[in-house]
Amino acid sequence: MSLESFGKLVLLVHRSPSLIVLRRLIDVPHQAEVTEQRPSAVSKDGKHTMSQPRTTQPNALDQPLLRRADLGDLSLPNRVVMAPTTRARAANDQLVPTPMHAAYYGQRASAGLIITEGTWVSERAIGFTCVPGIYSEEQVAAWRRVTDVVHALGGRIVLQLWHTGAASHPDHLGGELPAGPSAINPHEMSFTPSGFKETVTPREMTGADIQSTIADYHAAAHNARRAGFDGVEVHAVGAFLIPQFLNPRLNHRSDSYGGDSAGRRRLLLEIIDAVAAPWDGRRVGVRLSPYWTTGDRFTADASTLADYDELAAELNDHPVAYLHLLGPAPAAPGECPDFDAFRRYRQRFDGPLIANRGFGVESGNAVIEAGIADAVSFATHFIANPDLVTRFAMSRDLAAGDPDTYYTGAADGYVDYPVSGWRDEPASAVTG
Repeated sequence: MSLESFGKLVLLVHRSPSLIVLRRLIDVPHQAEVTEQRPSAVSKDGKHTMSQPRTTQPNALDQPLLRRADLGDLSLPNRVVMAPTTRARAANDQLVPTPMHAAYYGQRASAGLIITEGTWVSERAIGFTCVPGIYSEEQVAAWRRVTDVVHALGGRIVLQLWHTGAASHPDHLGGELPAGPSAINPHEMSFTPSGFKETVTPREMTGADIQSTIADYHAAAHNARRAGFDGVEVHAVGAFLIPQFLNPRLNHRSDSYGGDSAGRRRLLLEIIDAVAAPWDGRRVGVRLSPYWTTGDRFTADASTLADYDELAAELNDHPVAYLHLLGPAPAAPGECPDFDAFRRYRQRFDGPLIANRGFGVESGNAVIEAGIADAVSFATHFIANPDLVTRFAMSRDLAAGDPDTYYTGAADGYVDYPVSGWRDEPASAVTG
């Protein structure tokens, strides 16, 4: 990317009034260039200097989501985390991030922490079309342009490391079978270049395969540091490689990577240690989904939750910066998430916890205020609201995303969502 192109990206994302109003929250110096009526300062009483002064709701900037936090050695200016969202925008043969990725993440730099979309640790990890990787020099260079933009805007960004294992498809792997813990079909759907296809029976990974995979994770973490990321997150949610190893229905191994719950979690723990090695301090997060339920392969029964209880406790003995927990699906849209589901693992893991799934501003503030979580992550809210932190701080309504554009590969529905205007009424003042 040329210096001129880089400058255009910075201007594209920085001209958002959101970043100016929250510059004290994201530590971005105020820029001199202002071409429209905007506040020139934020006074101690919360009033903005502008042509038509407005006052924020009382204590809006003191809400728990906007307080600073430390996750290991990651220092966050607020607790609004951008959750990883697969958007299928690396529409090129090399699976290289594009300038659109830089704009997309740059627009959302006011987040306390950005966690990128899941990113392939190797070619053998691929299981979803148009998702970027971190295993080639071209990918490292392209990701560096993304992190440069985010950091220029005062943001923090970690790379999520992903491997689909048996949930991949031969169409992604040059016709070869995917590999998993055992030769058992997980009965998932893989998004291939020709559409969604059902998974097949994989081959069982050999001991050499496992060691090679751990080495791939280590190399990916090293590449992430070279690309300028502030840390990495291990993707261990859903029905992909690591949850497959954790699952006794899919892991029938008789070696040290199976057999009992301790054996089944060995791969994850060795991956954590491998990806932590390139970093100073604690900069590795882990995302888990103990409540994940699909068909008869993944069930959040008592035995599964007990296994995750042991895993959460054992994470205390490894260099983990935070635990990112995907909770159970709310019973109905808009219903408050089950706080007890997160409290269960808060009691077992001693480090910071990020809560995810079904949260809004009220429930997000409540789960932090209750001491159950240290931060809350948002996925679909961040897709449609690049200025989500501002909307929370200014009590603005949230825009709705367009699911039809989630995986199209185009700019539409990716970098064209508007930010809230200065004259928009607070949500509480909107009627009709």
